[in-house]
Amino acid sequence: MMSNELKERLNLNTKAVEDLITELIQVKDDTGLLDVTKYSLLSGGKRIRPFIVLEAYRLFSDSENVTVALPFACALEMIHTYSLIHDDLPCMDNDDYRRGRLTSHKVFGEDKALLAGDTLLTYAFEVASNSKDLSANSSLSCIQALAKFAGYSGMAGGQMIDLDSEKNIKSLDQLLKMHSLKTSALIICALQLGYLCSVEAPNQKILSDLEKVGYNIGVAFQIVDDILDKTSNSTVLGKLAGSDEKNGKKTTLSYLSLKDAKDLVISLTNEAISIIKQYCKSDNCVLIDLFNYLIDREK
Repeated sequence: MMSNELKERLNLNTKAVEDLITELIQVKDDTGLLDVTKYSLLSGGKRIRPFIVLEAYRLFSDSENVTVALPFACALEMIHTYSLIHDDLPCMDNDDYRRGRLTSHKVFGEDKALLAGDTLLTYAFEVASNSKDLSANSSLSCIQALAKFAGYSGMAGGQMIDLDSEKNIKSLDQLLKMHSLKTSALIICALQLGYLCSVEAPNQKILSDLEKVGYNIGVAFQIVDDILDKTSNSTVLGKLAGSDEKNGKKTTLSYLSLKDAKDLVISLTNEAISIIKQYCKSDNCVLIDLFNYLIDREK
């Protein structure tokens, strides 16, 4: 159950992100390529990653004005959306539906969907590098984080393991390694971006703590996805349920019972909460509310 405070903050942050993303994507383009990107970028979604950027900034800056962090939140959402466009392609997961409607390649064709993903990835770094509210050093740290966690040692590396999952994944530990790259990396990035926007000289202990929190929440998030793919339906999920099994992919439920998978989600989440709690100013912490909500989500 989502608390009223979390619901209000989600609405507030989502509006700020949607407003800036819409403004950024409404630039002159004679090629028609941005129209293809808009289809996926403005299609809604949970906006969890930009939400985490803004809340991590609030947590460490003691400021409600998130203007400084907002471009980086939008850049991260662009990277996430590019990854979804590419992940849905026939050469990857071959999914026909995303967020309750046809995927980009089903509407525009594989070639244009591929270019839309490329555009969002590169445009994300243009948006991040144009931030005027941070020092050069802080901006560089944020841009390096985006590149690191999106690239071969992060999300893209996780996708690579996933492509050859039958060869690469023979155990639960190997599966969780893939989850940590494919899913956790951008959540770690979100937490660290919010923190890096709030300080001039980052503390390595805090960065390490945020990496652990992001790892746990990302893996727990993916395990919940595995559970929902098995137990939910396409109408609720907004995408084809049972697609992992259909495609012969290894999931958490390939190695754990449903109960054990749910217990692991709770254990990972509780550990993440215990780490982030030391940085919260009160018992009323929106990030903790979010982490608890992610356990019980239905899609």
